[in-house]
Amino acid sequence: MHVIDSHTGGEPTRVILDGGPDLGSGPLSKRAQLLATQHKQFYHSVILEPRGQTAMVGALLVEPVDPSCVTGVIYFDSEAVLGMCGHGTIGLAVTLAHLGRIDIGTHKIETPVGVIEICLTDMNTATITNVESRRTHRAAQVEVDGLGTITGDVAYGGNWFYIIDPSPIAIEVDNIRALTDAAIAIRLATIAQGIGGDAGQPVDHVVFQEPSPEDGIHSRNFVLCPDDAYDRSPCGTASSARLACLAADGLLEAGQDIVQKSVIGSPYRISYQPGPNGGVIPKITGQAFVMAESTLLFHANDPFKNGIKATSKNQSST
Repeated sequence: MHVIDSHTGGEPTRVILDGGPDLGSGPLSKRAQLLATQHKQFYHSVILEPRGQTAMVGALLVEPVDPSCVTGVIYFDSEAVLGMCGHGTIGLAVTLAHLGRIDIGTHKIETPVGVIEICLTDMNTATITNVESRRTHRAAQVEVDGLGTITGDVAYGGNWFYIIDPSPIAIEVDNIRALTDAAIAIRLATIAQGIGGDAGQPVDHVVFQEPSPEDGIHSRNFVLCPDDAYDRSPCGTASSARLACLAADGLLEAGQDIVQKSVIGSPYRISYQPGPNGGVIPKITGQAFVMAESTLLFHANDPFKNGIKATSKNQSST
């Protein structure tokens, strides 16, 4: 299996160029569902230890339905197939440029949630124009054991988010374990108490937000992903959902750029334009760097060829 690894703000992406399962040629949403339900062993083997790591996201290249797109892609982590991945799309753009498949300029990539536009400004910097994002519930309260009543917004940015602002725990590297544990408990509580998307979709990411003490930096965040690992980047889809909330509250004007950093200090420059359906069209700019190009081998007698599932959750690292 031929793969290229990159990182976007410290968050790794593994692009699978060949060797993935045959998902047919239907809509990407259907192919993503097929990957999620019939090929779990594949994405576990690619992302879990010993070949991968908990924070890594896989990007399986597939044939697009829309002929204007340079490729189709289905994203996944060790726990779930994702609708969209912002850091992964920036990493994919830089990877395609590294391969000579795209040049500096604007291109389209098809994902299970729709067509995404990417603008590559140099070999390491890309801006993605995401799908329309929206807030669906403001100040939704959830009761969490050990934390009490937590209030947050439910928003969509390509995945479903529960966004708590301000964070009940300071967003600092030394607090990553505490932030992770709190976010896991909050997500479990939202699911148990039926707090989710407008059509009953469960929350898959939890976001803590707080103002940044740095000049010129608007805010910083901590994002818990479906695999219970924290996002080393500020998370493109979380930033999209966050923009929808800021716009809904009148706290950010259309076209106004702000910089948001992650818990480890990785920056995204983000802004939005009004969407056609009442939401926002986010723009996310970040940098990615290719780290490795390799061939994954799957030996028939390897007892861990399908990954080490026991260590895939409830871990964090700095």
